[in-house]
This record gives sequence, structure tokens and C-alpha cells, in this order.
Amino acid sequence: MASIIKANQLQDFGGNSIITSDGAGNLTTQKINYPAFEAYLSADQTVSDAVTTKVQFDAKDLDTDNCYDNSTNYRFTPTVAGKYFVFARVMALNTSNTNLASAINFIYKNGASISREQIDFTANYIKNASINNSLIVDMNGSSDYLEVFGMVNVISGGSPSFYGASSSLYRWCRFGAYRIGS
Repeated sequence: MASIIKANQLQDFGGNSIITSDGAGNLTTQKINYPAFEAYLSADQTVSDAVTTKVQFDAKDLDTDNCYDNSTNYRFTPTVAGKYFVFARVMALNTSNTNLASAINFIYKNGASISREQIDFTANYIKNASINNSLIVDMNGSSDYLEVFGMVNVISGGSPSFYGASSSLYRWCRFGAYRIGS
């Protein structure tokens, strides 16, 4: 025998709404994975050879709670405490020569590196490389912030840079995070 329960709202013991319905079958759930953002580098960013440089992710595809600054500090400062899945991809490029020796992608929390991924080509130089980095980070929801830095090391000549593009097909430099729990 089947049972039917009719309700337009489910609440937890504290009276907080978990799920609501508009009466037509459309549900609204609690913002579980918020805040969340994803930003990208919209044009090439020229950098100095072998110098750790902040990647200036200047455009956003998503920013649910306006926690990512894409114009001055290029950082994510979430307003809700919890654990966050963080990801960053940096495309290191030497625009005029095939002499890229190595590239590094750093994720920083509060001004210090907490994760580093590196690719080394010193035995067989190339022109560009995409470096991915991801981890889970605890954030306090008030003052903690995240940034991405990169380093491009070329042997000689050329113009080291981070590869940026406005076309969604070629957005090789990306930075994002979303809350996964408390």
C-alpha cells in the first residue's frame, strides 16, 4: 500500500527550510554548494621568466555570492565557513620559441602556497603546457582567501606568458571553488 505525504516545505529541527515547493512540483533546495565561482583569464598575461606571478583571472563564468574579485586582487574570499574543493589550471606559454623548460601552478591561501604542481621539460623543451592543481581547503568564511600563482621558465628568448582567451573553447587558464560541506 502506498502513502502520500503532502507538504510545501521541509524544515530541520531549528526551523530552517531544507526544501520548498511552489505547489506545481518545482523544488527549491538549500544552497548546498554555495558559495561557488569559476573565473578565467580572458587574454594572455605576459610574465617575467622564472618569476612567481599572480594569475589575473579577470573574467567570471560563475560567482554565486560575489565572493571572487576579478578586477583588483584576483582572489576568492568566501563568506561561508566550510570545506571547499578548489581547482586551478594554468597554461604556460612561450609565444615565439619552443624552449619552455618548466612551469608551476601554485594555489595560495592567505598569501602562502598550500599546493604546487610542476611540469619539467628540461630534457625536451616544448612551447606550452597546461598544469592542473586541485585540493580541498578549510575556509573560515570571513578572512581566508585563495589565489593562484604561476611560473614560466624558458631557456632563452621568446615571451613567457599565461595563455588567456575569451572563447569558451580556449579558456586554458581557469580558477574555481565550491563549498562541499562544513
